[in-house]
Amino acid sequence: MNLKLMTATALVALTLAGGAFAMTDPMVGGAAMYDSKTIVDNAVNSKDHTTLVAAVKAAGLVDTLQSPGPFTVFAPTNAAFAALPPGTVDTLLKPENKAQLTQVLTYHVVPGRLSSQMLEAQIKAGNGTAILKTVEGDSLVVRGSGKHLTVTDDKGNTANVTIADVFQSNGVIMVIDKVLLPKLTDRQMTRPGRRPRGPPAGFSFRARRAAAKKMGAVLRPPPRSPQEELY
Repeated sequence: MNLKLMTATALVALTLAGGAFAMTDPMVGGAAMYDSKTIVDNAVNSKDHTTLVAAVKAAGLVDTLQSPGPFTVFAPTNAAFAALPPGTVDTLLKPENKAQLTQVLTYHVVPGRLSSQMLEAQIKAGNGTAILKTVEGDSLVVRGSGKHLTVTDDKGNTANVTIADVFQSNGVIMVIDKVLLPKLTDRQMTRPGRRPRGPPAGFSFRARRAAAKKMGAVLRPPPRSPQEELY
């Protein structure tokens, strides 16, 4: 009788231990995500995030995402990037478009380690929505409850959190099924590195901005540096 009790106890203990390991090291893209590793060190092992990793490297953000942080990263899958207009990813990965690529990527990063439980608390406090300020500067809107969360970007596109609470040593990853886009014009997304065409430069800036508005474009004051030309 005592032997049976000991055996049953041992089985329960093993089951609980296995569950604890599963909770600590969830699987993403066929690889275990270790909470002792950084966001980048884990992401490189996910076969579902090879495009994201390539983009992070092209933008020079590897060192940032390996720093102590902490950061909450909404991580789009390869399928999410593939759903963008044809050629968008290849264009963004070009060296001359590094500033715009950085803007898109940092729009997916929020300072702090935000678990689904913490987000749910913010959603309740916000009467159904949590507004998160990103590293890029614009905001994301999170809705839902528990691990069933959605994230809406500035363009009104909504992504689902497919895997929540993937804890890292320097933050947490939330896997999402769409790429989130900050306040970039459609022309900027399809032709990164180029500004929308406006009326001749001989017009006053006010006149050119008014004309550009009628054309559905946004004309900003002349940039102070070549890098600002992307915006």
